[in-house]
Amino acid sequence: MVLGGGGVVSYAVASPSHDSDGAGRAKRPVKVYDLALKGTANGKRELPRTDTAQFSMLGVSWTGAAKRLDGTAQVRTRSRETGDWSAWRDLEVNVDPLERPDADVRGASEPLWVGSSDGVQAQVVHKDGSTAPLPKGLQVNLVDPGVVTDAETKSGAGDAHPAAFATETTSPSESPTESPSESPTDSPSQSPTESASESPTESPSASQTESPSASPSATTPTAPPSTVPEPPITSRADWGADESISPDAPEYNADVKAVFVHHTDGSNDYSCTDSASIVRSIYAYHVQVNGWKDIGYNFLVDKCGTVFEGRKGGVDLPVLGAHTYGWNREAAGIAVLGDYTTTGATDAALASIARVAAWKLGQYGLAPDGTAQLTAGATQTNYFATKFTAGSTYTFQRISGHRDGYNTQCPGSSLYAQLPTIRSWAAGPVQGLKVTSVDKAGLSGSTYYTKGAVTLHWTTTTPGSLISKFELLVDGKTAAGVSGNATSAGATLAAGTHTVAVRAVHQSGKSTTSAALKVVAETTAPNFTTAPKLSLRTGTVSTGAVPVTLGWKAADETALRRVDLLSPTTATFGPTTTSSNRTAASGTAATWSMRAYDYAGNSRTSSPSFTPVILQETSATKSGSWTARSSTSYLGGKSYSSGSKSAALTWTFTGRSAAWVVSRASTSGQADVYVDGTKTATIDLKSTTTQYRQAIWTKTWSSSSQHTVKIVVVGTSGRPTVTTDGLVYIK
Repeated sequence: MVLGGGGVVSYAVASPSHDSDGAGRAKRPVKVYDLALKGTANGKRELPRTDTAQFSMLGVSWTGAAKRLDGTAQVRTRSRETGDWSAWRDLEVNVDPLERPDADVRGASEPLWVGSSDGVQAQVVHKDGSTAPLPKGLQVNLVDPGVVTDAETKSGAGDAHPAAFATETTSPSESPTESPSESPTDSPSQSPTESASESPTESPSASQTESPSASPSATTPTAPPSTVPEPPITSRADWGADESISPDAPEYNADVKAVFVHHTDGSNDYSCTDSASIVRSIYAYHVQVNGWKDIGYNFLVDKCGTVFEGRKGGVDLPVLGAHTYGWNREAAGIAVLGDYTTTGATDAALASIARVAAWKLGQYGLAPDGTAQLTAGATQTNYFATKFTAGSTYTFQRISGHRDGYNTQCPGSSLYAQLPTIRSWAAGPVQGLKVTSVDKAGLSGSTYYTKGAVTLHWTTTTPGSLISKFELLVDGKTAAGVSGNATSAGATLAAGTHTVAVRAVHQSGKSTTSAALKVVAETTAPNFTTAPKLSLRTGTVSTGAVPVTLGWKAADETALRRVDLLSPTTATFGPTTTSSNRTAASGTAATWSMRAYDYAGNSRTSSPSFTPVILQETSATKSGSWTARSSTSYLGGKSYSSGSKSAALTWTFTGRSAAWVVSRASTSGQADVYVDGTKTATIDLKSTTTQYRQAIWTKTWSSSSQHTVKIVVVGTSGRPTVTTDGLVYIK
């Protein structure tokens, strides 16, 4: 918030407009309307619900800038869009008067942005327990920001719908016309709350009240270069300043030693397309309601981060503003549009404040996170009860809040708490630099592996608009450079072990570097030390699915990452896995393709082919007595059964794995198994449940060759019978 002004312009009362802005977005000028408040029997002053011309900002003012409004002012407005009346809202009126105001300067509340409205109701009541008279000439002052710039005619900001009905006085002594549809005696839903006694006050004009310790000059100085770039700034012409209402020449300070941060108060729910209208309205209010020579702030910033030129005279010059009572002659003032008492400003707004402050202070070689010795221009006490004496020198942060210099809540507790962030962002180095991911590389433990190309992604808490550039460092040397708004960069590494980091260079030239990452570049593919192989395993066999185990071993000279099964089905295995139970279709050759990957992305594929073959019992060489049996439960629908001791079946095949398939029951007996003429096992087929097509015994060799498998009935006492479904082998 801001109080005070330089010279004076005469207070102009604009007649209400009855023009029908049928074009909707046609240009129209800024207008200020004033409506007189009338006294009531209980001593308050009020304006009943009144239809008005279009307006978007309002406040209350009174005769005599030296007069204090010892009470509470409340307003409510009617939305042009919905026709609804707002709740009652208090205006900030606890403003210290100017010490030596000119006759035409008025006392006034802070202006309040309410959006496009066409009706108003207001009342001013005494402070509780006070018998002091309210000031004379109390008015509600309405500001229509108009449609001024070409951008607004295209965007529709500051829309120009005609007022349905507008009745207004053109002199404070006349009464407004009450809306026939509303009761003029409507009162707020609750008693007005007293805000003045607990709210700190704002400052009067610096140029009129401060001591001559640092006298301003009307001579235009030369703009010194800054140590950091100038941020984009919307000029007065671009936001539509009517220079004719502010004809006085600007005054200049010797330099800028500090920056004071403010908020304008009012609503935070404005659209950023309306920001120029808000700035234009504040300008009109300061000049045409308060009677100041110009808008008080040097710069204004909206919640989207757009920076607006404030008081005229040149953004790159030390223009004397009227923003912080007692300290205007050595400082610049930046105001954020909105109220930041309970809600913090956006990062976009904070970044823009930091950029403007760094640029202005950089013109004089000053660090934004340092302190300044400022000479008090007035004797007063600030918000924290620190006492200042005019002419004495005091220490301030170079980026301070309004409340540091004066007894006010401005810039709001939430924005005040964000000042350390603003200082940090403005001064550098870049804060919160962190590498978040590395593309084209795999991480194993704390080491990244790549075939050569890497892309690092990062984040910072310092906004990119305050960062000059980022550099990708490989072994401490710059391998790539990108802009301050970038979030990634890539490079190609030579084979070997490297350190890779990101360096962020702040606009101040200060740099910070992320923690270095270990990155190994290598192009050697993994090896299958044991090629993929199929072996038969126990389980249920069918003509379509034979139980098998897929086995392999893979290795890498740096770090094996995984092994993928590509066909005949797909699966992914970790680096230490070396086998997997699968099923295979019988009688059909299938390629079992596997690919091993390392963390660098190198890979090698091995694709052997295997065919499971079912040898039915009828293909065996028989000895002894065997009985053929038929059932759909048997493999191929048939089986051999024998209870004769020493009855045998012999199969001969060429392969690397074999499995004997049987039927099992509680009465099943035992059989001996011979491989290549040597007894290798005695198998008991007994089972508590009946099972068919069971691979009960398996044998796997290191390579494929011709083998003979013979099964011989043992003739187990009481359960001699053995039923066989055949033999399966892998070809």
